[in-house]
Amino acid sequence: MMMIKQAALRAIQLMDLTSLNNNDSPETISALCEAANTKYGTPAAICVFPEMVVWSKLELGRLGLGAVKVATVTNFPEGSINIQRAEAETARAVAAGADEIDVVFPYRALIEGDVRVGLQLVKACKVACADKALLKVIIESGELQTPELIRQASDIAIAGGADFIKTSTGKVPVNATLEATRIMLEAIKASGAKCGFKAAGGVRTAEDALQYIELAESMMGADWVHAENFRFGASSLLGNLLNTLNDADVVEKDDY
Repeated sequence: MMMIKQAALRAIQLMDLTSLNNNDSPETISALCEAANTKYGTPAAICVFPEMVVWSKLELGRLGLGAVKVATVTNFPEGSINIQRAEAETARAVAAGADEIDVVFPYRALIEGDVRVGLQLVKACKVACADKALLKVIIESGELQTPELIRQASDIAIAGGADFIKTSTGKVPVNATLEATRIMLEAIKASGAKCGFKAAGGVRTAEDALQYIELAESMMGADWVHAENFRFGASSLLGNLLNTLNDADVVEKDDY
């Protein structure tokens, strides 16, 4: 129970608490910001659609949670090959105050053999971040499917200047997996670059989170696994983590 409790506490601090639903409203985003204010700490970031960035900033400020970053998505979810559009979306999001940009890599183009457009798109979006925002590149590992393509997309994104590489949009049937995570971490380690990793979609419980944390620690070292390098992108994970922590607290009180 203690190991799971520790994993749950860490996972909250490593989380990008996410709401990317077509019916999101100021009210739902306010509720998301309020959910970030837990008695066990706050997530690293909240992740919302670009039109909710300004509202999120205001609400986090109102709640005294200014240390929580605001992330948003661009070229989402389809991973278009339109470099100019992705670059413009990214620039607008940064101008609105986004601290982090999660841009979707043109993964379909890579599947079809085009290695050029992905590199150009990542480079363009990196420039659009203008040292004001982190660039997290979503490679959509579940759609790439093969280890070779997952590694290739990771290598291209890192070469283009990604600050993080991220598994998934959460909008496809297969999202984060431990196998994709291993491949992506291998790419980061081999590159020698300062690049983080984000597992998105499919991480639903404290037990799930523990497996990812342990894998990352075994490959990158225990000191590497903190919010500057490692994130979970999740919408449903927080509730399970809080339940786990509350249950653990009850057990500890009973033992006492």
